[in-house]
Formats: sequence, C-alpha cells, structure tokens
Amino acid sequence: MIEPIARIRIELEGIDPKVWRRVDVPRSSTLMDLHHIIQVTMGWDGAHLFEFHVGDKIYGEPFPDDGFEDRTVYKAKSIRLQTLLDRGFDRFLYVYDFGDDWRHEVIVEDIRDGEADTDYPSFIEGARRCPPEDVGGCMGYDAFLEAVSDPTHEEHQQMLAWYGGPYDPDDIDERRVRSIIYGFAVRRRGPLLSHRKGNRPVNH
Repeated sequence: MIEPIARIRIELEGIDPKVWRRVDVPRSSTLMDLHHIIQVTMGWDGAHLFEFHVGDKIYGEPFPDDGFEDRTVYKAKSIRLQTLLDRGFDRFLYVYDFGDDWRHEVIVEDIRDGEADTDYPSFIEGARRCPPEDVGGCMGYDAFLEAVSDPTHEEHQQMLAWYGGPYDPDDIDERRVRSIIYGFAVRRRGPLLSHRKGNRPVNH
C-alpha cells in the first residue's frame, strides 16, 4: 500500500550526547498517534501527561481543572500531521512529564510517498537510551548516570536498585521498539484497506 508519509526526527533536549530517533509516519497520523509513536520509540512508559506546542497553540489532553487558567489546550486527536504541514509547520515541540519537563524537538525531515510493500509507522534508527522515568529531569539524569556508571560511587548500588537493574545509556532496545511499532502498523493495515475499498472510515 502506498500512502503519504513523513520522516521525522525526534531529539530530546538538554542531554549530551544527544538522545534521538528517526521514524517514518503516515501523514494522516493525529498528534495523539504521534504521541504514542514518540513514547515507544524514545522508550518512555506513558505514565505522565504530555503536550505538543505548535506555533502559538497547545495540543494534548485537555482537563477543565489543570491549574492553567490563561491558556487553551486543544485535543491532540483532533488534528493531523498533514494539517500542520499544510499550515507550514515542519518542526514543533513535544513535552512529556511536566515535572521532569522532558522537551523533544520534532523535525519533519522529508515528505514523500511510502513504499508499496511497507506498513507504517516504521522505525528507522536512533541513538542513546532515554532517561528513566521520574529521575528528576536533566540534572537528576546526570547524577543518576554518574552513579550507575561508576561502581565506586557511593550511590551506585542505591541507584541500580531504584532503577531495577543495570542501565546501559547506549542500548535503545531496538528489537522491542521495532516490534511494538510494527504492531502499530499491522493494526492500521486492516482499517486502511477497508477505507480504501470504501467500506468504512479509518480509525486512529
């Protein structure tokens, strides 16, 4: 099946060396779809809130009593990537976990037709494992990484116990990422075929 896709690069800000991923995604994807794709490819657990900042608009999961009275949050499932591209947005911000404040730059690197024999989304490549959940932002991650990387560090064993085992900052667990992303693509395949045959609309 040939469908319009976008190649996106996701870069986590504030960490050096850079934590990044590259993925081919359908341009029909909603921002909610993209949220799930980013979560899996980066390695997050989805335990916290998120937002997309696109121009002067914010997309996420609106809550009536979120404590922010001076802003409007639009539903992430209400807008598609293609619409953003049509409006001239080829990069925007994805924020995950408002406590640790993980900020990701999402960059559209290429727009093209997909391959006929490929189901999308499709993981391409990436580097560096994302920080553990609730580690305390960039500063907390630096301290964590220093401790787990040095067996003589006074907090080495404590941090390993907190994390639940060894932590390899270079291992992105690519097999797991590819498996879950492939599952996303397979679940899209049936509805997409039905939609193109005119039987029923695509569900996202």
